[in-house]
Amino acid sequence: MEPTSQRVDSSTQAETRLMKGNEALAEAAIRSGMQAYFGYPITPQSEILEYFTAEAPKHNFVVLQAESELAAINMVYGAGGAGARVMTSSSSPGISLMQEGISYMASAEIPCLVVNVQRGGPGLGTIQPAQGDYFQATKGGGHGDYRLLVLAPASVQEMADFVFDGFRLADKYRTPVLILADGALGQMMEKVVLPPSGSLPFIDKPWATTGKPASRERNILTSLHMEPEKMEEINVKLQDKYRKMQQEVRYEVIGAENPEMVIVAFGLTARICLKAIELAKERGIKVALLRPITLYPFPYDAIARLTSTAYAFLTVEMNAGQMVEDVRLAVNGKRPVYFKGRMGGMIPSPEDVLLEIETIAEKQQTTTV
Repeated sequence: MEPTSQRVDSSTQAETRLMKGNEALAEAAIRSGMQAYFGYPITPQSEILEYFTAEAPKHNFVVLQAESELAAINMVYGAGGAGARVMTSSSSPGISLMQEGISYMASAEIPCLVVNVQRGGPGLGTIQPAQGDYFQATKGGGHGDYRLLVLAPASVQEMADFVFDGFRLADKYRTPVLILADGALGQMMEKVVLPPSGSLPFIDKPWATTGKPASRERNILTSLHMEPEKMEEINVKLQDKYRKMQQEVRYEVIGAENPEMVIVAFGLTARICLKAIELAKERGIKVALLRPITLYPFPYDAIARLTSTAYAFLTVEMNAGQMVEDVRLAVNGKRPVYFKGRMGGMIPSPEDVLLEIETIAEKQQTTTV
């Protein structure tokens, strides 16, 4: 579908458009220098594949609808191993099918970008937005001791921006990077500023399987190591890399200074909580929102610092309670941590969140009297 604002033939300049989140992400990927995309259609992210298919004749990249998500992720493995800037996208059950391949690439240290536009589950679930894949994304959804860098957009602008960030971080750490969005962000339309093509430089990849010159040994990319000593060596190297990733932690704090209460929410839910904070302010309750932008690495220290002023924390998610476990670890028992969740594709309203805020505030008043 053509964006409603005027189309500019060349993407060599920054440009403002009104676009769906999925389409903004796809256009950003083209401008980032993406060389290959392999995927399989599934609602609510099918527009990504459709956009690439429509745009491919105008650009120099490969787009292929694979026969399944299993096939798609292994094509990403092959292209990434050859040094290509490559990505895939899917939605919750499709990402589940990709977990084996993602684990392989994490072990073989092959960079790529994976996009999950979440839908309600478990199982095939619904096509409505959800946040039930937090555990899968942040704890290593496949087998083995591995992690992914996880970026959580909260706007159409961030859907586009995080493509550039994701490819940059994937190359920097030689790792798969995941953008964890949801169906509402994928489908909503907002103004987005798209960066010019060529603004994300390519880096040298001497490890890639691009043919063997006489001057070096063969490049072998594999996740199979039969000797336990070698497999442990690989694991030690990966864990050291994940420790270095902690420097990439990103978050924002919005709302009252020295807050009495802190809401922790990501993605679409964070936007809803901003309105709830405004409503709470009208009732004299000082609330701030901490929005994790990187879900891994998680902003434990930033949350811990807020325990010096806040008497309580409230985590709001579109699931049964997943990120709340990381919030509890960060708070470390110093303050109570409450949870508000909607499941199965249901979205909490600002009034739902406000009711939780007022209930917690009343409990605090009762305790201190």
